[in-house]
Amino acid sequence: MTDQTIPHARPAQMPAADQDATLGLAAFQAMDRMREALGGQLTGGVSPGSLALAGFDWGFHLAQAPGKRAELLWKGARKTGRLMTWLMSSAIDPKAPPAIQPLPGDNRFRHEGWGRMPFSALAQGFLLGQQWLHNATHEVPGVMKHHEDVVSFAAKQWLDMFSPSNNPLTNPEVLARTWETGGTNLWRGWQNWLEDAVRLLNRQPPAGAEAFRPGETVAVTPGKVVFRNHLIELIQYAPSTGQVRPEPVLIVPAWIMKYYILDLSPENSLIRWLVGQGFTVFAISWRNPDATDRDLTMEDYRRQGVTAALDAVQAIVPGTRVHAAGYCLGGTLLAIAAAAMGARAGDRLASLTLLAAQVDFTEPGELALFIDASQMHFLDSMMWNRGYLSDDQMAGAFQLLRSNDLVWSRLVHDYLMGQRSPMTDLMAWNADSTRMPWRMHSEYLQRLYLDNELAAGRFMVEGRPAALQNIRIPIFAVGTERDHVAPWKSVYKIHQFTDTEITFALTSGGHNAGIVSEPGHPRRHYRIGTRPQDGALVSAADWLAAHEPDAGSWWPAWAGWLAARSGDPAAPPAMGAPKAGYPPLGDAPGTHVFQR
Repeated sequence: MTDQTIPHARPAQMPAADQDATLGLAAFQAMDRMREALGGQLTGGVSPGSLALAGFDWGFHLAQAPGKRAELLWKGARKTGRLMTWLMSSAIDPKAPPAIQPLPGDNRFRHEGWGRMPFSALAQGFLLGQQWLHNATHEVPGVMKHHEDVVSFAAKQWLDMFSPSNNPLTNPEVLARTWETGGTNLWRGWQNWLEDAVRLLNRQPPAGAEAFRPGETVAVTPGKVVFRNHLIELIQYAPSTGQVRPEPVLIVPAWIMKYYILDLSPENSLIRWLVGQGFTVFAISWRNPDATDRDLTMEDYRRQGVTAALDAVQAIVPGTRVHAAGYCLGGTLLAIAAAAMGARAGDRLASLTLLAAQVDFTEPGELALFIDASQMHFLDSMMWNRGYLSDDQMAGAFQLLRSNDLVWSRLVHDYLMGQRSPMTDLMAWNADSTRMPWRMHSEYLQRLYLDNELAAGRFMVEGRPAALQNIRIPIFAVGTERDHVAPWKSVYKIHQFTDTEITFALTSGGHNAGIVSEPGHPRRHYRIGTRPQDGALVSAADWLAAHEPDAGSWWPAWAGWLAARSGDPAAPPAMGAPKAGYPPLGDAPGTHVFQR
């Protein structure tokens, strides 16, 4: 408990009775927060109240809907009939087409063994049951949409536990592997589980992640730290071409993870590649906050982060405007900073790039499942108790969102098959997460997710609204097709809030892999189109229909877009500016990236 929570000294201007009442009220509130914080350790950070409200809403309205219940009985009978018909057909013709196909992206039943009895019957029965459960949790009249999503998500998590693919006795691939190895796969799986459990208890990274250490195998693009404050380190990367574009590029990554997702191994480092295209690149490396940083605010992140970095860049490269690029939450913060500049943004910024970043949170993706008033209060209490949101709590939420890929497939592959998936730089980076300070993260969830202040024009900065329509510089926005954090149609909504020129690129891949999409990567594609300044607004569906995919990476298209809005190449600037107060402080990747 901090001094800010319950003051120890009585201000002279407040009557003693009022002071005692204030102290008593704070104590009562602290009791509630402590109870919820302790409860959060048992529930993995998920609010029981949120689940209970969603369940009651769904159950009550289903009980009041005889038509919906009759529909479910009818659909259940039809699906049972389809299963019986298929069973009889497959008894006559083993190659009879299945009654139902898995959903796109569901690879649990891909192995050829699932095409033989009795495993095919188990798979077909499970998939039909999954389809029926979807019907049962959707389109119940009167249920709030958020509650419907929560109930559907919870029901799917429950059903997935009983998938025949997760049981070694009903998974033909596991049975075949066990027969081939004489059961040694299960022994190796036990050893894998034990190793993972020990690492988890000791808060160590997953097996193999030690091969990807910043400054040694990842985040190795040469550069210098040229500015440091409590919240950020600013890295200036050394030029690799004889001449560079006069306008530097400032990259603002998300503070929820380490910055080097954009500087992974040399072959897939966006920063290294951009330097190689003749740009002077700067990147922010965020501090990993601890309990002493509990009172950092979103305004602190704007001022000590984006604004401080922009001041440093323009002192090191004077007389030029900056191409600013923000990834994920960093893009949202960058948009806020640009909107807060108003008409002055064009004096400091040459362009604005938003990589998988949202400015409207009415459709924020699957993370919205964990954001409502009850869940917000629950999370706020947990963060208040610790001073931050821990990395393991955030990782748990992301694993639930992609449980088939991150939980159950790992159980089968690592523990039942007894194999280890090779560690990659992206997987190692994903395990190197950061914490979120209490006050800032509470403000972020409340003001952006719950109240959607930025899109509504009510987000205040220094007493003035940060109005997105005041952004008049060119914008390059990137969405990814399979993004479950920032869905591309949500990213596309930037078109609704400003009349400036916007170039939008939609790339294959997900939230991370779609951005880390280096040239030469197989099976990549993207679509791109530009709406001119004051051009007509086109819906996301119409935009998609009007733009055919191009093979390859979107990186060269972005570099060409930046070059078209830059001056002629000239000699590169010096590293840092000691006379302006920005001397080189050490080699990249700096010190913040190593904070644990």
